[in-house]
Formats: sequence, C-alpha cells, structure tokens
Amino acid sequence: MSNELKAPANATKAKRVVGRGRGCTKGGTCGRGYNGQNSRSGGGVRPGFEGGQMPLFRRVARRGFLNYPFKKEYFVINVEVLQNKFEEGDTVSLETLRAKKMISKNTKLVKILSRGELSKKLTVDLPKVSAGAKEKIEAAGGTVSGQAAETADKSEETTKTEEG
Repeated sequence: MSNELKAPANATKAKRVVGRGRGCTKGGTCGRGYNGQNSRSGGGVRPGFEGGQMPLFRRVARRGFLNYPFKKEYFVINVEVLQNKFEEGDTVSLETLRAKKMISKNTKLVKILSRGELSKKLTVDLPKVSAGAKEKIEAAGGTVSGQAAETADKSEETTKTEEG
C-alpha cells in the first residue's frame, strides 16, 4: 500500500550541486559573493548577532518576577455548552468531556462558567466551577461534587463571616 504512494508532479526538486568549476551554474564563489565573513568556510555570525549593534535580547528590559512557569490556564466551558452536549442525568467529568471531544487528551484543568441557561439535571464532577454556574446547575436539579463543591462552600463561609 505505502509502496504505491507517489508525490504530486513538481513536488520534489533535485538538490543543486554547487562549487564544481566555472562552467557550472554556481561555480567559483557558489553564490556566497567574493569576500567577507560569510564567503569563507566556517564563516557567519551567531543567531541574534546584529553587526555590533546592541542585540534585541539585551535591549529589552527584563525585571521582576515572571509567573509564567507557575501559571495555571483553565479550559473554559459554559453551561450553555453542557446544555447542548449532555443528556438529562449525565455526569460531567474530565473523562466524559474527552469522550465527547470537547477537550483534548492533554487538558487537565477545566472550569465551568455560568454563561447561558441550563435546564437539564447534570452531575458535575470537576475541580473548578464558578459560583454562578453552581447556582444554575443546582437550580436545574443537578449536583456539583468534588473539589468544586468544597471551594464553593468555603467561599460562602468567608462571605458570611465578612458580613456578620
């Protein structure tokens, strides 16, 4: 089967052999020019070299703390998407989201947000659910389990203690 595969016409091009005498298309200097650093073997400059000008990577200021290595980026799914993709009584978890191809196999952080309406009873078993989404899920008769329920309960306790 694979031995029958052929590249389309003009898809491949023969490599040009250079430096084989004056009569050749690229003889003599082989397209490098006559003199200078780049005409010689081993010549050339390192990546980022700007001919003596202060290079960009040294001109740009870098100060302070960078949070990039520790940053957590959540894949966001709204309740309106859950309404369209899930049936009554389904469980929403990382496995079911992967099975419905809503997230990739490498996605580990998912958060449910409250945009849209939800009328189906769903069980959400994800680590992050916003407070508004939790209200909508519970109003539709569903439940939020896992770490999301614990964090939502803690946020309610802190708001009650701040008020009272």
